[in-house]
Amino acid sequence: MKQLEVQIMGQSYLLGCPDGGDARLLDAVEKVDTAMCRIREAGKVRARDRIAVLAALNLAFDLADQTAHQAKPTQAAPATPDETSQRLGSLVARLDEALARDERLL
Repeated sequence: MKQLEVQIMGQSYLLGCPDGGDARLLDAVEKVDTAMCRIREAGKVRARDRIAVLAALNLAFDLADQTAHQAKPTQAAPATPDETSQRLGSLVARLDEALARDERLL
């Protein structure tokens, strides 16, 4: 296994990579970096941990959505950018609510 140094939101990470997996890992890094940067640039969330959780949720939701669409090829067209922004805004609001409750527990 080799290691690759990558950048996500301007921060360096040294990641283990199986032989022959460079392209897939770099593609995954690009998706994560893009998702995190979009959330940060939207301006509502600044904390890296919240951005990371939102990006992970968004990517997982998209993956689940793709899997569902593959199982049901008669589904509607993919989400528009406005629909995606609305879904992301909803995720931000739900995460803020959950984190606010968590802060009260400490």
